[in-house]
Amino acid sequence: MSMEIDSTGVPLDSYQLRQATAATILCYNCGAPIDGTQAAGALCSDCLKTTVDITSGIERDGILLMCRDCDRWLSPPASWVVASLESRELLALCLRKLRGLNKSRIIDASFIWTEPHSRRIKLKITVQQEAFEGTILQQTFEVEFVQQYRQCPDCAKSYTHNTWRAVVQVRQKVPHKRTFLYLEQLILKQGAHKETINIKEVPNGIDFYFSARNHAEKFLDFLTSVSPVRTKKSQELISMDIHTSTTSYKFTFSCELVPICKDDLVALPIKLARSIGNISPLTLCYRVGTTVNLLDPNTLQLADLSTPIYWRTPFAPIADVQDLVEFVVMDIEPIGPQKGRFLLAEATVMRASDFGSNDTSYNVRTHLGSILHAGDSVMGYHLTGTQFNNEHFEAIEDSKQYASTIPDVVLVKKHYPARKKGKSRNWKLRRMAREESEMKPRKQDADRDEVDYEQFLRDLEADPELRNGLKMYKQEKQRNVAMDTEMETDGEEEDEGLEIPMEQLIDEMEDVGLEDLEEE
Repeated sequence: MSMEIDSTGVPLDSYQLRQATAATILCYNCGAPIDGTQAAGALCSDCLKTTVDITSGIERDGILLMCRDCDRWLSPPASWVVASLESRELLALCLRKLRGLNKSRIIDASFIWTEPHSRRIKLKITVQQEAFEGTILQQTFEVEFVQQYRQCPDCAKSYTHNTWRAVVQVRQKVPHKRTFLYLEQLILKQGAHKETINIKEVPNGIDFYFSARNHAEKFLDFLTSVSPVRTKKSQELISMDIHTSTTSYKFTFSCELVPICKDDLVALPIKLARSIGNISPLTLCYRVGTTVNLLDPNTLQLADLSTPIYWRTPFAPIADVQDLVEFVVMDIEPIGPQKGRFLLAEATVMRASDFGSNDTSYNVRTHLGSILHAGDSVMGYHLTGTQFNNEHFEAIEDSKQYASTIPDVVLVKKHYPARKKGKSRNWKLRRMAREESEMKPRKQDADRDEVDYEQFLRDLEADPELRNGLKMYKQEKQRNVAMDTEMETDGEEEDEGLEIPMEQLIDEMEDVGLEDLEEE
């Protein structure tokens, strides 16, 4: 039996073509042939774009509330943000207010220009969303917001008596303001006053007003960390809702600084002097930080008086910087040990006012042996013939142990010649903006404040340790040029002890740039 083989077979190319041909269907909307295996809802791509709207669930209009007093916008539910027109912050606020936008992916968003007086804000937004399974559409639409005005709670408070929520009252019972000038520079350096809404100067102190209680407590912690203070807290009920048991209070924090300042002469209670290191009761305050640092100028013994111990038995200094008398050093000889910048020495001094009238001189021990030379002027307290109405000083005089240790003169600091009139410094300090009283200060008060400020500047120039924690800025170039020319004409008449090196000064513009970076 034989088999015949058909030689006419199916061509291989036509078979492969038949296998590669996909099944097609017609679009039910326009009749165009489309791939039936990949078509979404039997629609071609053109009909899919025109008939399916992925933005139907997104709002096309909205309302933006703005406070016309402070130009802030309401960010629901209760916060108010600062945003300029056509800014990124305002764009983010508008996108957050659109309902349904979270279901889509935002590709692009931008502002459309509108008339400034129209109070309309228009956005052009491009989004992507999956229309059918495996099909993603991208569409662009416009949204219009209407700008309306509403007063924010902070601006509403400004028209009432309840503008502040907490106040920190800083007081010190001394006849000068040098302590507050130094405290002001510490506050400026650390930026502790940024949360204040008002700063008001009052007799014997300064008031700092805050809009929130926690801001006042933060400022109070800063004061405690840089100065010896004791604090008291009180609160006043403003309003109360009996239905919701909601109350509103005003808080007052009273801060009293220790009334002992740098260069004050202090007569310690004898019992207290023995408890803090058995130091001599008649001491000199050479520094005030978180504690009061005392020095015995006869022996260079140091002691620290903490704030709790002081307020347990408070006392006042027997003499301050206003009682200083100028002396002239006739002779000086170092005799003792050196502790830091203090060197014990024996000096012969005369009052500057006694020259030409008498030859009374005084032999004293001083801690200024490293900076004093024969012929220098020095400021000190003249104890001989001075009556102090102080019970602690009288106890020292009556004591058998300490009566013989009372010196005739206590030297405090070196005295530099007064700056020539019209000669400016190569540095300056910043000042805090504060509320001025409606009534102008008396002329004598203004003159006293000017003298205190000038004395504070001179103390900074003479004491490198005092200016370590402060920021001092360079003066303007025009003033520096004038100062340099005047220094050349004056020669060496000006004492070099009051010159601050330029490397210790900060450029004001560079400091502003650093502050901006820190805030970011």
